[in-house]
Formats: sequence, structure tokens, C-alpha cells
Amino acid sequence: MSPSIQCPSLNQPLLKKSDVFAWAKSHYRDRTFGKDEPIPTRPGLIYIVEKGAIRIVGQAQMNVLNTKATALSTSEEVFLGFVGEGQPFEIVSQPQFKLEAYSHLDETVLIWIYWQDLEHLPNLRQEIFETFRYQHQRKLFWLSILGQKRSVDRLMGFLNILIDEYGKPCEQGYYLPYPLTHSQMASAIGTTRVTVTRLMGKLRQQGLIFLYDEHLIGLPKLLQ
Repeated sequence: MSPSIQCPSLNQPLLKKSDVFAWAKSHYRDRTFGKDEPIPTRPGLIYIVEKGAIRIVGQAQMNVLNTKATALSTSEEVFLGFVGEGQPFEIVSQPQFKLEAYSHLDETVLIWIYWQDLEHLPNLRQEIFETFRYQHQRKLFWLSILGQKRSVDRLMGFLNILIDEYGKPCEQGYYLPYPLTHSQMASAIGTTRVTVTRLMGKLRQQGLIFLYDEHLIGLPKLLQ
């Protein structure tokens, strides 16, 4: 049975274009990043995307055994999702799992504020808490996708959740405005790049996905 496709709701909460951006810039709390440039995050800060997109990546420290049964420490990078315009994010790492943020698009603009700043900005604080709650709900949905046994189901679920959150309408349906490599998709759903390449080709042949502007992934509209 082919994976089901739902039309994107496109209703993710966005912080309003309020005075917070002007305030942050007046206090020299803004910076523009180039494509794939790492974001120098610090604990206790909330970052808000004014323009562009941020890619969140996780690196888990794993202990493995070599041929001499000696424990070795290694890390594996996993793509965890995007943060789009008008959305906040915070980077909190733990000893066995490190989170990192990268600018996914050129000329991505970020501002940052301290948690204590929100004591004087109650409206912004409420918006940020509501957005973080929404992001938490999406993480639970994401975990349910990763629990699917078949790689094709995990892949379609992954594309659905991204396009549901960030998709832009076009004549064929909806497309993800951010480019994604097959390696990034493979790390997100726990498979290999070769498998993703094969599945993407099969899904295109079945008409379940399409390419917009030759390199952006799209999902067709549901037949009425």
C-alpha cells in the first residue's frame, strides 16, 4: 500500500514581526550568516530567525568495540530538522548528545535575546512559549514516524512533516523551499544514502513526489 499524503496545514506559529527585531538590532544582537555557516550558540539564549532558515544537527557519542574489544568513542551526525523565519530555537546539549545549528540558506539573519529579557516582554514570552509547545508536539509526531518499520514509510512521513510545516504552494501541490541532500534525509530516517536515492526515484515514478525547480522536493495535492 502506498504511503498516504495529506495536504499541508501550513499553520505553524510564527513570531509576529514586532519591535523585537528592531530592539535586538539596536542592542547589536543580530548577525547575518552565509550558507552552511555554523551558529555560535550559547546556553541561556533564545535565537529567532528573521530571515532564511537554520538546520539543526545532532551528534550522539557512541561507545563501540574494535577488533581487540577496546571501547572507542565515535559520533554520528543526524539531521533533526529546520527552524524557519519567525521561529525561535534554543540549543541545549547533554553529555552524550550534542546539538549544533547551521545556516541552511545564504544571508540567514538571526537575532538573540536572554531568557531574563522576557520578564520585560510578556507578549513575546507568551508567543515563544506557544511556539516551543508546538515544536514539542511536532517532536512527538516525528518520533512516531521514526518508529515505522519500512524505510519508505519513514521517508514519506519525514517529507510530509517538513512540507506540512514549511511547504509553499505551487501548481502541482506543495514544495519544501529548502534544498535537502539524500545524505541528510538518510541520517534523519536512519538509513543509507543509497537507499534514499533508490526510494526517491521510485516515489517519483509513482507520482507520490515531484521536483520543483529541478532540486526542491514537492508533494502533489490530494485528488478531490
